[in-house]
Amino acid sequence: MNVLILGLNYAPEPVGIGPYTTGMAEALVAAGHRVSVVCGKPYYPYWQVDPAFRGPRAHRSVEGGVNVVRLPIYVPRQPSGLRRLLYHASFAVRAFPALLAEARRQRPDVVIAIAPSLLSAVTARAVAGLLGARLWLHVQDFEVDAALATGLLAKGGVVAKVAHAFETWSLAADRVSTISPQMCARLTQRGVPPGRIIEFRNWAMLDDPAPPPGRGYREEWGIGRPHVALYSGAIGNKQGIELIVEAARALRHRQDLAFVICGDGPQRAHLASLAAGLDNIQFRPLQPRERLGELLGVASLHLLPQIAGAADLLLPSKLTNMLASGRPIVATAAPGTGIAQEVAGCGLVVPSGDALGLACAIERLVDDRALRAAMGVRARERAEERWSRTRILGRFERQLCELAA
Repeated sequence: MNVLILGLNYAPEPVGIGPYTTGMAEALVAAGHRVSVVCGKPYYPYWQVDPAFRGPRAHRSVEGGVNVVRLPIYVPRQPSGLRRLLYHASFAVRAFPALLAEARRQRPDVVIAIAPSLLSAVTARAVAGLLGARLWLHVQDFEVDAALATGLLAKGGVVAKVAHAFETWSLAADRVSTISPQMCARLTQRGVPPGRIIEFRNWAMLDDPAPPPGRGYREEWGIGRPHVALYSGAIGNKQGIELIVEAARALRHRQDLAFVICGDGPQRAHLASLAAGLDNIQFRPLQPRERLGELLGVASLHLLPQIAGAADLLLPSKLTNMLASGRPIVATAAPGTGIAQEVAGCGLVVPSGDALGLACAIERLVDDRALRAAMGVRARERAEERWSRTRILGRFERQLCELAA
């Protein structure tokens, strides 16, 4: 097949959606298909364009057998509601002529649009219609509901109603996939016919066994305490990471426990200010992807906070590798949500916003070695059962071929 992919995020972005779009594109090339990607210049999670890609011109390259076209876009340093809209719009406007040019050059059988951003998905829809190609829309998160949950959009307002109507209209495609059963159900609620909905999960890095304790990072970062509660990933307003600082404050008397927040994003400076004076928490920048296993090995347990109302709007990509690391997880989510169901048996779940509950769950796992070990084993087993890269991408490639046929 000839496959044309449109998505904001792509390698070398280290976390978030980028690694999965990259993995998908390169897997299709490995399966014998011709693939082109139109994306934005890398900026996430730092919210500033990578210096190696700055400039007003598009950047073209061939990476892993994929033809990649990176477009200059507006990237806000502090992504408020209006600024986010402008940055999505800048990509959609830039993407249309670039995607159309690639489509005329390649004559795609299938155009794949990655959401967010739904604004650019409209561009993919128009180009697929002009060229007579099939359209596959892959939803990584429901951006309108997420904007409401995080306060970027006011609930009940005219803008929110218009945004929801636009989202529903944008979901019209030959196939619409998303990353969890709960998100598939939400697509049905949005009016997508069940026969067009496909569950297409993000995957875990299972090529290596569960990592041993990360002694290298312990020495580099001066971690002398025996247990580490680790958060690694983007630091934005959907995660509710302030709760980790509150839990660290509640457990500052524990001399056997250290907290590490490893990541970057617009909320990092604010978090660091909240943690001022605490000697049991440290902040570190995102680490190279090739040291991911070593980083995850630092943890006695992983932390997965999420603000109330966002647990079924997305399934954090970091969860997959937390499970693969063979360490238990303490997550914040409501019962019955996708996050709660994925973590069940592999860790402990407390209500969103409950800092004391988070602290108690962390303390329980630190003090109960047998429980911690048993949940870690189950976490690895679950990653192998549900999050195998080979199985997930193999199934996706077959479904894509069926659509093209």
